[in-house]
Amino acid sequence: MDSRYEPLFTPWKIGKVEVKNRIVLCPMGGTSLFGWMEPNHFDREAANFFLERARNNVGLIIPGIAPIKDTIGGRWLWKNRRMFEELKPFMKEIHNTGAKLFVQITAGMGRSWAITDHLVMLHNNPILRTLAKPIIDVQYQSASPSELPSRWSDKVSCREITLKEMRDIVDGFAKTAELCRDAGVDGVEVHAVHEGYLLDQFTLPYTNRRTDEYGGSFENRYRYPVEILHAIKQSCGEDFPVSLRYSAISKVKDFCVGALPGEEYTEIGRDRAESEQAARYLQDAGYDMLNTDNGTYDSWYWAHPPMYMPLNCNLDDVAHIKECVDIPVVCAGRMEPAVGAEAVAEGRIDAVGIARQFLTDAEWITKLIEDRLEDIRPCICCHNACFNMTHYKGVANDQSIHDASHIARCALNPETMQTEKYRIIPAGQSKQIAIIGGGIGGMETALVAARRGHTATIYEKASRLGGVFNAAAAPSFKGKDRALLAWYERELAKYPGIELRLETEIADPASLDADEVVVATGAEAIQLPVQGIERGIEAIDYLRGEQEVGERVVIICGGLTGCEIAYELYLQGKQPTIVEMKDDLIAVTGVCLANSSYLRDFFATNEVPVYLETKLSEILEDGVIVASKDGTSQKIDADSVILSTGYRPAPLAPKGARVHLVGDAAKVGNLRTVIWNAWDVAMKL
Repeated sequence: MDSRYEPLFTPWKIGKVEVKNRIVLCPMGGTSLFGWMEPNHFDREAANFFLERARNNVGLIIPGIAPIKDTIGGRWLWKNRRMFEELKPFMKEIHNTGAKLFVQITAGMGRSWAITDHLVMLHNNPILRTLAKPIIDVQYQSASPSELPSRWSDKVSCREITLKEMRDIVDGFAKTAELCRDAGVDGVEVHAVHEGYLLDQFTLPYTNRRTDEYGGSFENRYRYPVEILHAIKQSCGEDFPVSLRYSAISKVKDFCVGALPGEEYTEIGRDRAESEQAARYLQDAGYDMLNTDNGTYDSWYWAHPPMYMPLNCNLDDVAHIKECVDIPVVCAGRMEPAVGAEAVAEGRIDAVGIARQFLTDAEWITKLIEDRLEDIRPCICCHNACFNMTHYKGVANDQSIHDASHIARCALNPETMQTEKYRIIPAGQSKQIAIIGGGIGGMETALVAARRGHTATIYEKASRLGGVFNAAAAPSFKGKDRALLAWYERELAKYPGIELRLETEIADPASLDADEVVVATGAEAIQLPVQGIERGIEAIDYLRGEQEVGERVVIICGGLTGCEIAYELYLQGKQPTIVEMKDDLIAVTGVCLANSSYLRDFFATNEVPVYLETKLSEILEDGVIVASKDGTSQKIDADSVILSTGYRPAPLAPKGARVHLVGDAAKVGNLRTVIWNAWDVAMKL
């Protein structure tokens, strides 16, 4: 192992519990041992997920939130005694690996509950709400310290939680923690004075307008998380460790408006000064650890940093909190192991929190120990599968029910948390597979086929693999995307049964000597029927570096690709302008609010011109003519125009008896749809 990482592999203590190393698998929604949205039960899929990571050298595991009361059905967690009996043998298996495990318990989400449009309808219709209450009590789920606007829907006002409900939650924490202790769990984590969830809303001035003993003064605002702690300690004993998920700084300028890295702003949530006081106060109350990052759902990109956020984005703020307390402090947020190890060695933090890298690669710690860093499949911070809760104007959480109940999956690794559907099953008969197209879909198909025992030949007309993803990975902030491409090339080289034929264009799939043919030829750009369209530059051509642009650039279409191009142009010092027909930017399903809200906040803060409900009429030599919703036309001056107007499938051949379509050649989507579809096809070959 590289000596840089040695500080990560030293023991430390949380109370009297010793942890073998300084790597913490941080909690992720969807990885609860007790289920997620469905009625509570011992979740075997989550248990197997954690056991595999425990066997691969993680020090401390904290599964995703366990709601103290079921989202569906409303049963209290502590009432399912059988579930905790099933937890006991699992804890013995975890301890046999040398790992420790804390269970994270949540009081709830309050105004941050990711309500969908269907649930908005239930929330606002008294008759439907009453009928649905035995199944899902929408007003209870979103109950907040005060009457507050929902983070997700401007049509929902979240009611104030009652004192009785609060006391029942405190009692539920104590009873659940005791059952966890008796099952052999090493500690619990209270969720959360963190990320703008219910307990955090009590502590923050802009979300707590109460006039009783839980509102107003500092002590009143922090009273509720302290009462929960005291109830747990009274029930479980002072030696039973209790961690707190904690946000050092809220990074919030207004409801639904976050503060960007390095921005000067007025904090309306928890600022650094109050955080210093709060950390000491919570420590003195008896919390044994602070599991820390930044942000709330109003500034969600701090707690769930997309690729636009700096690496180690929370480290300085968390390290400052470490100076204020004596209990252990964990830091999470795009943490690099080498940087985290250095911070541990310097005493700036006690441990490094990592989350989504564990979804992408279960063995990454083992690979780090064995000096196999090049074998680690990198997380690219896309959130396409692990947390794809989407929000844009007029739509609450635009997420399917399936995705809502199956978060914490991985776009790059379909086997994560869904091994019943995606697992390598050896082929009954080895076949020769011809794959036309060496993009992500083609490469993933070859890897799965080879793992099953087939041989595969990839035919790629370009001089390198990667396809359109080479263009997607071109922007300066896409370093992890470029690392993923390099990982694919190394993985393909490990299989002698995979042959690469670059600079080889196939005209007729029927001419190939193969048992099965996979067509992964991607998509083609949609051409707008407007005058002067030939003067525009296709987004992919710009990203590939095939055409340069001037200083003033108009980007047509404010979807994800268009907004990322505008962001990159701004970082280069150019002057981008976005023209979008819809009434909001990135108004598409599947793009996490953490990703989209960063870009929206960035453009607003940096005064990047954005024309919504506006369509392109004509491209001129020195600009564009656009028409607004009311029909008014205007000219926008520009040196260059980039077209990011979408794509349509472009398969070389149609699907047939032995011809299979993969990725965008079948249906245009994102990295998740391409990779999962590659598995769907490859597992049937």
